[in-house]
Amino acid sequence: MEQILIIDDNELVCQTLVQLVERMGMQASWETTLEKGLENARRGRYDVVFLDIRLPDGSGLDIIQDLRCMELAPEIIIITGFSDENGAEIAIQSGVWDYIEKNASLQNIQLSLSRALQYRKQKFEKTFRVALRRDAIIGKSPPMAICIDKAAQAANCDSPVLISGETGTGKELFARVIHENSRQAAANFVVVDCSALPENLVESILFGHQKGAFTGAVTNRDGLILQAHQGTLFLDEIGELPLGIQKNFLRVLQEKRFRPLGGEKECFSDFRLISATNRNLEEMVRKGLFRQDLYYRICTLH
Repeated sequence: MEQILIIDDNELVCQTLVQLVERMGMQASWETTLEKGLENARRGRYDVVFLDIRLPDGSGLDIIQDLRCMELAPEIIIITGFSDENGAEIAIQSGVWDYIEKNASLQNIQLSLSRALQYRKQKFEKTFRVALRRDAIIGKSPPMAICIDKAAQAANCDSPVLISGETGTGKELFARVIHENSRQAAANFVVVDCSALPENLVESILFGHQKGAFTGAVTNRDGLILQAHQGTLFLDEIGELPLGIQKNFLRVLQEKRFRPLGGEKECFSDFRLISATNRNLEEMVRKGLFRQDLYYRICTLH
């Protein structure tokens, strides 16, 4: 049975998370200080640690490396009541699984926990496949071998992947190889060229629309996100995605739910995301041209 540790000074939050974990059929323990939390983590064998940042005896960020250096190190989900972009950046760069604010829905928290456990299971069962099906990719150079190893790692989990490289270097080829060797291989591989999306039709293309939603919408139409259900959504040149759409897409990525234009009911799409870009997204984040929270979500594997 999976073991979950909660380190948070808010007892109500701890009790709420314990109830959530137990409803999922797992066991949970909780501590309200860094010192006791780290002591408990060292004593037990935990699969996931929910870690608050602001605690009475210090910052949760300070024990991330201690947790990650343990034998069979747990996955770490930061859960905080304070929005802190610097803290989020430090946490993600330190290798935590997710960064969630406490006002997130329980469904969101449960989804993050489920994915962390699924990733952990896959990681320990088999880190890499013996060989990738990669007929379209040739080459045996050391840099190519590194790329192929990373593709193998990506194919064996469901985490979002970001592929960076100059135009013409084969980003879509690698995305297809990851898809074809993943558990999504039997479903659609849906390509979205973000640089070619007409700005006035982006939402309709991605989310779909209902008849009469706008002039020219004479029939209902499924969006590309719904078409990627149980498969892979490949966002090519994601750096070109308009800022306004980035906010909406972040919610879809977090909750897997969206509302078509003109629709009254939400749709659900369980897709795996692979993104690609020839731009420096970190620099775009610094300039305010790309959302920081979305960047952290899409680059779990990079």
